[in-house]
Amino acid sequence: MTQFLPIIYVRGFAGGTRGIDKAVDDPFYGFNEGSTHVRVGAHGNALFYQFESPLLRLMMDYGYELKVRGDQQRLLNEAGSDSMPPRTIWVYRFYDPSASTFDHPPLPYRIEDAARGLADYIHKVLDKTKDADQVYLVAHSMGGLVCRSAIQRFMYTPNQALGPEEVAAGEGFAPDPAHQEHVNLSGKVTPPFPVSKVVTYGTPHGGIDIDLGGSIGDWFVETFGPNGSDIFKEPRMRDYLSPEGQEDFHPPGGWDPRVPYFSALPAERYLSLVGTNPGDYDVALGWSSRAVGVKSDGLVQIRNAYVKGSNRAYIHRSHSGRYGLVNSEEGYQNLQRFLFGNLKIAISLSDLDLDLTDGAVWQADVGLAIRGVPVLMHYQSATAHCPVVLSEENRDTPLNPVPLVTAFLLPKEDPAEPRRYALDLRVYCLREDRGFLSFGSHLEQVADWQDALLVDVSTQADGTIGSARYQWNSTLAGAIAKAGTLDKELMWRRAPDDTAASPSFVARVDIPPVAESVLGPNAHLSVGIGHWE
Repeated sequence: MTQFLPIIYVRGFAGGTRGIDKAVDDPFYGFNEGSTHVRVGAHGNALFYQFESPLLRLMMDYGYELKVRGDQQRLLNEAGSDSMPPRTIWVYRFYDPSASTFDHPPLPYRIEDAARGLADYIHKVLDKTKDADQVYLVAHSMGGLVCRSAIQRFMYTPNQALGPEEVAAGEGFAPDPAHQEHVNLSGKVTPPFPVSKVVTYGTPHGGIDIDLGGSIGDWFVETFGPNGSDIFKEPRMRDYLSPEGQEDFHPPGGWDPRVPYFSALPAERYLSLVGTNPGDYDVALGWSSRAVGVKSDGLVQIRNAYVKGSNRAYIHRSHSGRYGLVNSEEGYQNLQRFLFGNLKIAISLSDLDLDLTDGAVWQADVGLAIRGVPVLMHYQSATAHCPVVLSEENRDTPLNPVPLVTAFLLPKEDPAEPRRYALDLRVYCLREDRGFLSFGSHLEQVADWQDALLVDVSTQADGTIGSARYQWNSTLAGAIAKAGTLDKELMWRRAPDDTAASPSFVARVDIPPVAESVLGPNAHLSVGIGHWE
């Protein structure tokens, strides 16, 4: 059953006093900003496309209400019993105390203060909301770090099922799924963790690697303040992403800011939206992609833009601006499916047997399209500097499996009507000789194998998985979008990690025979599907 919980929006870093003053002038901190430009014309030219904003879409599509009454914070502080419906949107206005436009001296901004305030704000929303004991957090840029700091530093309680030595050793993180109650050593049942899911747009979970030279350094100081770069370096990230007293925690393999240590919210409850277009961010700000490089959204590097173990969607959008992540159809389509979807589907390539001799590097471009949706839900490619590198996992044994894409399925008014998905795959091999590409065996942008898998999924009236049929595009006659009933049926079986409380299923999709000489005789796609709360 779909849960419509309160949504709290947490915006990103606003910069210095001038940026903060501009941010607080907006009643909704930018969550109401839409767009009218999209890069779908010939040669990537801009065309008009009206996206209303995530705020309006949530209100129109799902009946969410925006309660303001002059001051949302004052509304939450009003005395009285719970009175608000769960389908409400709240904007956490943590910059207001640091603005110079109100009649009080502006306070310095600190991420820990914002995070501590967010933890308190979450509880105030829940105290004021009837029939809800959890919230959804939606954050842009550094707002995602504010969310993680609130969860990991100010809402962390050691797992009492572990001893103090184990907790001190760092084994107490992610003790329980957020949606489950649990019993501690005293036998007392504790309520669910107050946060159910977190969506982050372009958040620098792994920090930002900056080359602060010349005018680029001037731009960065102007944007983030004289000490702003410290926010994205390990010492400061340790401070605000660790519980008090655990800042010096040293896990095996080294500390990684992308890992949600000391968190009651597992990584799988995060959706990391990763931008892959740095060029359009330069249109807005000028110097940023020179500082962070092309493998970024113009501000945050692709490798740093996700929580490890989280669900990810790669979107060819920039960090912000008229072609930004938040004010995009792509972002909203992923947001609504993650929050309100009832099924989770994951597709992987299994039992690959690749030719890894002579410095071979195997990569894959992956795109996910849904019939009726005007954008790609997910897009990883070499041209966007984020292909799936098939050969980097293990060079000695068959790779099993290599994750390709994760998606969430929305419930439909007519459950029997199948939803059509298309997974576009391009696999190609590059060979290097002493660090240089060997062009003698190379055909630029020509795949060794490519095809598109069509899948039609229908659900039962109770939202559980029904039938699913599939077919490769290479075997279709006519247009891919207009194809009728697909040839083959997915044969579901219980997944090895299946539980009675959360059933899940897997199915095998054989690759076309022509691809066996490229991927190996036993290569196939594994399709997993399960209930998503």
